Amino acid sequence: MTSSYPSLTRALAEALVDVLWFIDGSEDEQMDQDDAVKVTEGAAHVVSTLSSDQQQELIILLREMAAAETNPARREFLEEFPESFGLIDDLS
Repeated sequence: MTSSYPSLTRALAEALVDVLWFIDGSEDEQMDQDDAVKVTEGAAHVVSTLSSDQQQELIILLREMAAAETNPARREFLEEFPESFGLIDDLS
């Protein structure tokens, strides 16, 4: 079986975004909000501990993913991800 992802990093970035996109869009009835915050903060912590090179690689992947995304809401989520998760200070 051949992977549809060009690299492990891309596959993991896609998986991370999928989980956080699901959490972001979940209603209170779908997911306990305390659990949602814990997962989101945990992901933000992991991202914050990446080296500068790894953070840059993730930012590039997120931009590529946003450019290819056809769902406008998910594209916006991807575009805002670097700032929301502390990879960059602002999007200017």
